[in-house]
Amino acid sequence: MSHDNQRTSLDLSQIRSDIDSVDIQIHELLNKRARLAETVAHAKFAQEENPLFYRPEREAQVLRRVMERNEGPLSDTTVARLFREIMSACLALEAPQSIAFLGPEGTFTQSAALKHFGQDAVVRPVTTIDEIFRDVEAGSAHYGVVPVENSSEGVVNHTLDCFKSSNLNVIGEVELRIHHQFMVSEHTRKDSIKQIYAHQQALAQCRQWLDVHYPGAERVALSSNAEAARRIRTEWHSAAIASDIAANTYNLEVLHHNIEDNPENITRFLVIGREKIPASGNDKTSLLISAHNRAGALLNILAPFAKNNISLTSIETRPALNEKWTYVFFVDLEGHIEQEHIRAAIDEIRPFAKELRVLGSYPVAVL
Repeated sequence: MSHDNQRTSLDLSQIRSDIDSVDIQIHELLNKRARLAETVAHAKFAQEENPLFYRPEREAQVLRRVMERNEGPLSDTTVARLFREIMSACLALEAPQSIAFLGPEGTFTQSAALKHFGQDAVVRPVTTIDEIFRDVEAGSAHYGVVPVENSSEGVVNHTLDCFKSSNLNVIGEVELRIHHQFMVSEHTRKDSIKQIYAHQQALAQCRQWLDVHYPGAERVALSSNAEAARRIRTEWHSAAIASDIAANTYNLEVLHHNIEDNPENITRFLVIGREKIPASGNDKTSLLISAHNRAGALLNILAPFAKNNISLTSIETRPALNEKWTYVFFVDLEGHIEQEHIRAAIDEIRPFAKELRVLGSYPVAVL
């Protein structure tokens, strides 16, 4: 062995030894953090009858600090995701959190739930958005995750409508980059695909790609992409559009990757719960406003936001439940209800609204 090769071998050996040493330190610190989490749990049980363990504003602050102090070479997002999983594991030690998501298994809503709560959360599929609201209201799930809007296809009306009759709060948001995979089963004859299953929105988001590659195949809308993936397991003439997690869940082959027409396709999800969330320092507030049916009603609602220099990030309109030709506005704005200028605007709007309800103030999505 040459002198240079011998030196390189010795250097690599030392580096590997240093890595082993660092791994030991990381392991010790992880266990130290976990023991502190257990101590927090004991203290909360001793002081409170029904303590809250999940603190979204606290988690958002921790993740922001992680990204701010990061100096690389790992990216800010990568480091934040690692800390998300550490917090998820520690929260599971304190008190496992039950999360209801729009099922079946393999949906993008499941991916959003795991992104937000981490892999150690207890996530379980629920059949409908209404049922998610009912489960959280009844306490059979601590929290729920529901889709609310897609950057390509717009709002999920069913979710907005559920808020009209629910007293639950929005306690968080998740933004998920949506990639659609074209998948087949082991039984599929790839040259004889006659039907393509997917949720209606997925079919819409892949319309141009399907027109080019499978113009003659029938497009069949189902209740979810995961249901599409599940259905093709026993069929030879069909394919499905779904997520990577669905392909893994149902043991399917991805024939074409990332077939969405818009590469910037993002879906926003809301996390719903029973409690109100303190300010985190970078927050959104969601409002439900029912206007009187008279001229200038919308202007009277919007003017106080401009007067108080409040930025609106979204405004959607839905028909009211009990009156014809009357409408409910769903408004998202920057800021927290505890902030003085937000409260001032809401106080100015109330005399002009039949109903004004704060659906929740919550941290802006970090990841």
